[in-house]
Amino acid sequence: MSDDEPDDDFDDAEEEKEEVEDKGEEGEGEEEEKEAPEEEEPQVSNPLTEEIMKEGLSLLCKTGNGLAHAFVKFEAREKELTDITLIQSFIHLRYVDLSDNMLKDLSPLACLTHLLWLKVDGNRLTSASMDELPYLQIASFANNHIKDTNGISHPRLASLSLKGNEIEVISGLDPDKLSNVHTLELRSNNLKSTAGLCLPKLKNLYLAQNSITQIEGLEKMTQLTTLHLRDNQLETLDGFSEHMKSLQYLNIRGNAVVQLQELTKLQALPMLRALVLLDNPCSDEGDYRMEALVLLPSLERLDKDFYEQEERAEADEIRQRRREEELELQREREREKELEQEMEDANQEEIPE
Repeated sequence: MSDDEPDDDFDDAEEEKEEVEDKGEEGEGEEEEKEAPEEEEPQVSNPLTEEIMKEGLSLLCKTGNGLAHAFVKFEAREKELTDITLIQSFIHLRYVDLSDNMLKDLSPLACLTHLLWLKVDGNRLTSASMDELPYLQIASFANNHIKDTNGISHPRLASLSLKGNEIEVISGLDPDKLSNVHTLELRSNNLKSTAGLCLPKLKNLYLAQNSITQIEGLEKMTQLTTLHLRDNQLETLDGFSEHMKSLQYLNIRGNAVVQLQELTKLQALPMLRALVLLDNPCSDEGDYRMEALVLLPSLERLDKDFYEQEERAEADEIRQRRREEELELQREREREKELEQEMEDANQEEIPE
């Protein structure tokens, strides 16, 4: 499937991810109670060595001129590295995984101008800012201590993960410099709003497990197909726009939406086909599933269940009946207005000159 084709399965892979999360939720609270904040110990220097470099190199490929060969892949996970200065001599590297170390500085990577893929999860980074890497396409900075989204400007970047960090506000994501980003992962940060996101080719946006109370600034997301907002603090569904004409899958599970009538605000989304609404107060209403289909006729799936033809027929009947009732109510209002006008006219005629 090309990048331009919509996902007909409405992000089933993402729902599988949700199931894994659900299974782990029972023990999460217990783990959190055990964890206590600890003062950071002074960091002992542990630089990347030639021995570690030799062990981690793989994937021998031709270099640019085709006459020589070099290793283009390097992996050094869980080595407690604090310094990667040595890596800057290996200019032909294309794939680098330095996850689960103790890195605070990625500046030596600036020399790797052929880098395509970078993973630095689980380090001690406080920023994802780096010198521009002209060919970098996939980058993951998950589970660090990153405070903001500034300084990311790789022109070919397509997929970026910043999940599990400490970001409170989205800023500095230049749509001109990041015009190729189609997937952005910001799950498990401290965001309170979606403001600051204006990436023209973004298709998949993951914002679960933040503290978002407001949807804003997404009006220009014309190519967005998947929006994941599970476990936030949304009470209303304001902020969705008809300009979001490609959005097919919306997950707002585990928020605070009380009124089912809030779903009328999703009528602005012409391509919406799958909605996850579980664990909101409104999902406790008895007619919740049917009411969602009445308000959103194009919906094909609610939560993880597809609508059956019988349900569609019933929703059509309810919708038609409500239209007729509304028309009758409108006629009654008009008749009442006419009667009021007639009585007013009659009273004016009775007044003596």
